[in-house]
Amino acid sequence: MRTKAFFLQRLNDHVQYLKRIEATLAGDGDFEGTDHHSCKLGHWIDGEGPAEVGALSDPAAMAVFESVKEPHERFHAAGQRAVELKRAGDAAAARQASTEMHLLSARICRILLDLDGMK
Repeated sequence: MRTKAFFLQRLNDHVQYLKRIEATLAGDGDFEGTDHHSCKLGHWIDGEGPAEVGALSDPAAMAVFESVKEPHERFHAAGQRAVELKRAGDAAAARQASTEMHLLSARICRILLDLDGMK
C-alpha cells in the first residue's frame, strides 16, 4: 500500500539524478548518466509502477502514468548528450542539451505531482 508521499519519493529520486548530472556539467562530478531503465524512477516505471498506479481509483491515473515514459526517456538522452558535449568541449551545444533536459524534467515533475494528487 502506498503512503501519501509515495509519488513524492519518485519525484525526489528524479531530482537527485538531475543534481548528479548538473554537478558533472558544472565540473564537480563524473556521473555520466544512465539509460532511462537504469535509474530509480526507471526501475519503478518498469517494475511496480503500473501496479501502484493501477491501485488508484482515479480512472485517468494510468494515462497520466503512461505520459511520463516518453519525456523520461528523452530526459535521459538529453542529459547524457549534455555530458558528452561538455566533455567534447562544445559548451554551447551542451547548454542546449542541458536546457532540453531541464524542460523535460519539469514535465516529469508535473506528471509525478499529478499522480500524487490522484486518489
